[in-house]
Amino acid sequence: MHLNKADIKAMEKIRRLNIINSITGIKPANLIGTISNEGHTNLAIFSSIIHLGSNPALIGFVSRPDQKVPRHTLQNIMENGYYTINHIHEPFIEMAHYTSAKFDKEESEFQHCKFTAEYLPDFKAPFVKESQLKIGMKFLEKLPIKANGTILMIGEVEHILVPDNCLDEKGYIDLSIINDVGIGGLNSYYKLEKIANFPYARVSELPKK
Repeated sequence: MHLNKADIKAMEKIRRLNIINSITGIKPANLIGTISNEGHTNLAIFSSIIHLGSNPALIGFVSRPDQKVPRHTLQNIMENGYYTINHIHEPFIEMAHYTSAKFDKEESEFQHCKFTAEYLPDFKAPFVKESQLKIGMKFLEKLPIKANGTILMIGEVEHILVPDNCLDEKGYIDLSIINDVGIGGLNSYYKLEKIANFPYARVSELPKK
């Protein structure tokens, strides 16, 4: 199949949405945890988490604006500046998926989707207890993307919680040990399996194959 720009624009909406969301391949599956200043916790699934740099340690995620549909994650982050990123693992894929349902702001996805909120001292946002790899973030910057009206949210890593058994002496994390999953499109989930590990790439060490 070959689809050109005209074909894509003429396509039925849902089919186009599914194809465009799938063509980039497997994306990270994460739950972002936030809390309002009134104490209402929120948990939402995101597949747009991106690495932006390691020194300082910056992570971004892309969100739709909150003009038409309330975006409780964005609202809470803008209120107090803190949030968490929690990896999704195979045992709780289904309940993580349903955090995308449109709950009211006063309703907590933690409660409805059977997740446990846990906290670190002097850090406002809730972590997901069931997640084995979680990151505490401080909001830094909000960048509008003019091409489609979405928003790039940039934060700095303040806390990392990771099991000792999946972290090696060089700092590599084996995500297969903790049964991490990835997202294809909007609704499909995939297992992660480590299949290779290569050294830093140098021209002088190019494989002979």
